[in-house]
Amino acid sequence: MLYYIYSIFDINIFQYISVRAAIAFFVSFILVLICMPKYILWTQKRGTNQPISEFAPKNHQQKTNTPTMGGIVFVSSTLVASFICAKLTNEYVILGLLSIILFCLIGIKDDLSKVLQRKNAGMSARTKLLLQGLSAFVIALGLYLFNFDTSFYVPFLKNPLWYWDIFSICFWILVFIATSNAVNLTDGLDGLVAIPSIYAITTLGVLVYIAGHSVFSSYLLLPKIIGSGEVAIVASALVGSLIGFLWYNCHPAQVFMGDSGSLALGGFIAYMGIVSKNEILLFVIGFIFVVEALSVLLQIGSYKTRGKRIFLMAPLHHHFEEKGLSESKIIVRFWIVALISNIIALITLKLR
Repeated sequence: MLYYIYSIFDINIFQYISVRAAIAFFVSFILVLICMPKYILWTQKRGTNQPISEFAPKNHQQKTNTPTMGGIVFVSSTLVASFICAKLTNEYVILGLLSIILFCLIGIKDDLSKVLQRKNAGMSARTKLLLQGLSAFVIALGLYLFNFDTSFYVPFLKNPLWYWDIFSICFWILVFIATSNAVNLTDGLDGLVAIPSIYAITTLGVLVYIAGHSVFSSYLLLPKIIGSGEVAIVASALVGSLIGFLWYNCHPAQVFMGDSGSLALGGFIAYMGIVSKNEILLFVIGFIFVVEALSVLLQIGSYKTRGKRIFLMAPLHHHFEEKGLSESKIIVRFWIVALISNIIALITLKLR
């Protein structure tokens, strides 16, 4: 909307992505602060609470009456802010919003199955993977049909290693599924996902902005993706809404984001990694998510092959809870690691 005000009335300030990104940040932040208390009251009246698994750490049972699906609020706020501030004819913005919406819908379906059945199991893993794969395929196919660059880049090298061509769709689907599930597995403590996601989305927002800027991308020897800079506005809106959400999600949480939030975050983080040509750098940007997912894979693999567990409980944050660390200490330490990993990721910009 603001972009078209610039186009029609020649208000030059709205042509700048940085200005519209700042406005999107505050619009989404304020919307969440206004809407979240109303949502919490509404869910409390209807008993839309997060079922707690019987296998979760004992101290989690006190969270039984905490409302869930808070992701709906910050995702909706992000969409509204993006509609106001972003250029809606930009194909990268369209696909970015679609990635948030599709993965949020998968999360909503999973959350509702938990709430209605009063069980923490939710959808079967096979159903969830199928829906994630279909959503990822739609977005990946859209990128391919829009003639998105299929070259494969790695950090520290200025030239691509190879070109995927049609096989890029398979690779992008893998990135979407891996990232969305990694973020989803990390969502187990109050505020644990929010801050690492803010760091990751901010870092990726910088990267997509640079990729879409001809001068910056040329100077830093990064791939130039014309038009991708507009995605930074959606990223800024999502960061603003996440900060607003954290106001109510910090320990002790008044509301959980649920899969509707964590899957949407993972889907968009994957999308920005792909659009900025930094799929491999996602291992550093989302280091906490990678470690959490890896702890689950190792635990399952070890138990099935050796009949023994590596960790007291998986994902990793539960292991530290079982070791006796307080929830607040685990959360803050994970935040610190996430911050350091994203600083390292940004440092690689100059190492080409």
